[in-house]
Amino acid sequence: MENGFVTLCADESRVGLLRVQHRKLTGFGVKPAGEVQWQFLYRWLYGLIEPISGEHFLLEFSHLDSLCFEEFLQAFAQMYPKQLHLIQVDHAKAHSAQTLTVPDHIVLLFQPPYCPELNPIEQFWQQLKRWLQWRHFDSIAEWQDAISQWVKRLTPRQVQSLTQWGWLVD
Repeated sequence: MENGFVTLCADESRVGLLRVQHRKLTGFGVKPAGEVQWQFLYRWLYGLIEPISGEHFLLEFSHLDSLCFEEFLQAFAQMYPKQLHLIQVDHAKAHSAQTLTVPDHIVLLFQPPYCPELNPIEQFWQQLKRWLQWRHFDSIAEWQDAISQWVKRLTPRQVQSLTQWGWLVD
């Protein structure tokens, strides 16, 4: 994402302390065991990915609304002020609010309604939630640290493998 024209995919995902329990390998007839987290404290992760290079940009917010989305776009725009960014988004109210001010060098491209499978960042969120399953965090701070470590370990090649779909990069 150095100069010129860049196509990105954006979305938000709610994640938090409530344990995600998915399948777990156990003996026949044995239910998976794990600590239960009854607190449902959560945060919203706002993300942008660039499928061709594998670069990604994530910020955490307390809720999902147009003000947070605008702040997210402003933070991203300040990092890359000399490029035109085409950002694929869904039809969330936060993306199309009349009060939303989009930076001059960002253009929002709306995907068809009710088609999350068209947005490659959904695979990114799915991978994150798969990594979070069966993990227990005692506090939001511990959870934030774990997410930060996961994001830091993520290489551009891994993001590419999750999001570089043929129809998108051709």
